[in-house]
Amino acid sequence: MDTQAKLRSYYFTAVLSLVFAVIGFTYNAWRLEVSEDNNIVRTASFEVLKELWELERIIYAAHYDEDEVEGNPRKGWIQVGLITDLSVLISGDIERQTQQLKRLWAAHWQDLGRDDKKADELIETLHGVRQDIKQVLIELD
Repeated sequence: MDTQAKLRSYYFTAVLSLVFAVIGFTYNAWRLEVSEDNNIVRTASFEVLKELWELERIIYAAHYDEDEVEGNPRKGWIQVGLITDLSVLISGDIERQTQQLKRLWAAHWQDLGRDDKKADELIETLHGVRQDIKQVLIELD
């Protein structure tokens, strides 16, 4: 094999190695970004799920137990605010649902001890948000 052929072979090998290195680096960077996005969504989802359970507990305490300490609407407002803020990190659909939950809470919190229908509507909305968050978690890459 002459020198010219050897050089072409080395150049081809070097260029091919560089192309594979760039492709590998690009894929790795993309995969890390997707993984980080998934971790953010997953963490926010678990936190929102915990806060939804806490809000449900507050609703039950206020409505069924008529417990003014455990069912304090101020606690509910804190939960609703936190749920709404964290939902931005999950998805646009979840954010819209939690905004609806916030509107329902604003409209119904003062009637929790008196109106079964309003309490049931809040609980139903909570369950819907919870189910959709679970679906988002299932669909993560």
